[in-house]
Amino acid sequence: MGEGEEGHGLSTSGGIRRRGCTLSKDDFLPEESFKSWGNYVNALSNTPARLYDRVVTRSDEQEEMDAKARSVNQMKRSLNWWDLMWFGLGALVGAGIFVLTGLEARTDAGPAVVLAYVISGVSAMLAVFCYTEFAVEIPVAGGSFAYLRVELGDFVAFIAAGNILLEYVIGSAAMARSWTSYFATLCGRQPDDFRIVVNSLAEGYNRLDPIAIGVCIIISIIACNSTKASSRINYIASVVHVLILLFIIVAGLIHADTKNFTPFMPFGPRGVFKASAVLFFAYTGFDAVSTMAEETKNPARDIPIGLVGSVLLTTVLYCALAAVLCLMQSYKNIDVNAPFSVAFEAVGLGWGKYVVAAGALKGMTSVLLVNCVGQARYLTHISRTHMMPPWFSYVNAKSGTPVNATIFMMTSSALLALFTSLDILSNLLSISTLFIFILVALALLVRRYYVSNVTTKENRNKLLVLLALIVASSIGTATIWGVTDDWKGYCVTLPIWFLATAGISILVPKARSPKVWGVPLVPWVPSVSIAINFFLLASMDKDSFIRFAVWTVLLLVYYVLLGLHASYDTAKELEKNAEWGKVEGGNASSLTNAGDTKSEPVPSSK
Repeated sequence: MGEGEEGHGLSTSGGIRRRGCTLSKDDFLPEESFKSWGNYVNALSNTPARLYDRVVTRSDEQEEMDAKARSVNQMKRSLNWWDLMWFGLGALVGAGIFVLTGLEARTDAGPAVVLAYVISGVSAMLAVFCYTEFAVEIPVAGGSFAYLRVELGDFVAFIAAGNILLEYVIGSAAMARSWTSYFATLCGRQPDDFRIVVNSLAEGYNRLDPIAIGVCIIISIIACNSTKASSRINYIASVVHVLILLFIIVAGLIHADTKNFTPFMPFGPRGVFKASAVLFFAYTGFDAVSTMAEETKNPARDIPIGLVGSVLLTTVLYCALAAVLCLMQSYKNIDVNAPFSVAFEAVGLGWGKYVVAAGALKGMTSVLLVNCVGQARYLTHISRTHMMPPWFSYVNAKSGTPVNATIFMMTSSALLALFTSLDILSNLLSISTLFIFILVALALLVRRYYVSNVTTKENRNKLLVLLALIVASSIGTATIWGVTDDWKGYCVTLPIWFLATAGISILVPKARSPKVWGVPLVPWVPSVSIAINFFLLASMDKDSFIRFAVWTVLLLVYYVLLGLHASYDTAKELEKNAEWGKVEGGNASSLTNAGDTKSEPVPSSK
């Protein structure tokens, strides 16, 4: 294999050179702005103009598809709808069901926790519809980053993706710590028995977890080896998990008492909606499945079935488990820390706690694996644009997986898991998922109703005003819910939301229709998704908003100092090469060959 394929790798899109597993400066900062200190100072002086350019510039579908060539090798198309559905189940049905259900039944919803799961499932399904249309139309590894880049521009896409990457890292670290705790329980030990206490370290960071490190390493090896192999392992593990869950449901129903379902809604409707806001996070994770579109054999068929099917099955399982728990015990007696284990003991099935521990352990393993696969593909596509160092975009020729991105992301999670206690990690879990769901729904509305050089200026302005009203009324409704019990404010915010959504439907002509699969009832479905996600944000705690703000500021600093200039240079170089290609006849192969000559104007070349 020649140097262009393995060592440096030439892209077929613009002649951009790519590197594999070397660790030179040009692997991380190959752009013209970083060739010298003088170049960098000059780039910084042009920051305002470059930032404006990146804010207003939108990518297009073909550019996102062409970006795949910048990874040296292609990811292998080996997945079908069956694989995607089980990946979805693996991402969704984790350990949270064993904890969140009891917590919300006891404190907020009572037996109506079943209804809360239905509400959360509906809101998740709305987000799934929006994701699915994008994933079918733009089947690349970037997931929501690629979708937002096409419709809302580079800057918004980077801020959104940067936040979800942090959430992936923190979530994987928390899951690895929990894995150790449940493993200890399964072995008949205390959760901290397998951790090493280092008294010289600060409290909360002094219980080292070597098992969490080992789990992260094993997951990384599996994910790096092959996506299809990861799918098979996840499939087998998920089948075992579903069998365990079905056993819990059947055993629980045998010992059910319908009297425990009375009263059904002891905390009223507000308690049900409050619980649904918390339980919504049991549904997060399906976005990782959308990042596998690039490796799907038939995206138009497989993605809708895989994504929608996994969320439907998950909702059924969640509702059944919640019902069983509340039928086995009165909601007043449910243990918030180990609800199913205590419930089994209460009906004389003490051994059931080991079944619960085994189910939770398997669930966390699947979530770790799917998170690992998803977060690596997010990072891979971001680095294809050079917003992150291009070294992360390398795809291994043999395995067809993004090995550099996979190892980096899981190493970050492993280091957090080694030192940081679960309660600190859980407090860091963020509002990023809801934030991105809102942006994706907005992007879908923009996609359907605005196309450059097609939509008139008048219709564009109408769309902007009506979108602003949908967002403002949704925020208003969420704020009223969060701060008061007075219903009068809803008489203002809800009609504004309804009229703004109807206004888009009536006053703004559609500029584009989906080619293969589309969200039904647009603009109503994405508009409802926006409203529900803002509504759920109102139930988030202050610490989540603080974390979101701090991390976003750090992302902005990185972007202004590095990411902006790297992506700007890359985008302009691609534009220049595209014009060059038109002059030379506009064929892609001439671009690639031209990129390997002495006269090549490519910043990453030697």
